[in-house]
Amino acid sequence: MSDIDCLDPVRKALLDDLDGGFAELFGAYRGAVFSTALRLSGRWADAEDLTAETFLRAYRAVAGYDRERIAALQPRAWLLTILLNIWRNCARTKSRKPPPDLREEPVDTVDPRESVEDAAVRHETGDELAEMLGMLPEDQRVAVVLRHVVDLPVSEIATVLRIPQGTVKSHVSRGLRRLRTLGGVR
Repeated sequence: MSDIDCLDPVRKALLDDLDGGFAELFGAYRGAVFSTALRLSGRWADAEDLTAETFLRAYRAVAGYDRERIAALQPRAWLLTILLNIWRNCARTKSRKPPPDLREEPVDTVDPRESVEDAAVRHETGDELAEMLGMLPEDQRVAVVLRHVVDLPVSEIATVLRIPQGTVKSHVSRGLRRLRTLGGVR
């Protein structure tokens, strides 16, 4: 049995055919990337933009990788690292610009398959969670989102954030404690 046969289906598909494999990569990880982007940004439209930019940059990067690098790739951690870098760069850029005119802000789109009641509950709960997550320091917010929204193991979060596992556990613990405090105030 060759080393390629032992790879997960996404990496194997990328090695067999870059375009077809990338479609499989997108299908396998778009939900995780989008949900992380949504919790980090707090807005549906921003999350869509972040997700699209993440996969665009990932495609450009993987096109230049050799077979060994693709075989060693940890797709989920790699994609979330790209997402976090894009999000941080966008946040940094926005902090340097004057605030936009609220009348020009686009309205978030809704899922047409979702009932009105479900949309209202999701919107209310999502807004409340997004507001509370926004009150956390960046390191805690990112760690909590990756651990409890994306459901990454601590070891993979450490890889994405390039910090020790103990630091990840500390950020998650402090972030959850702060969220409980914020939730109790409401």
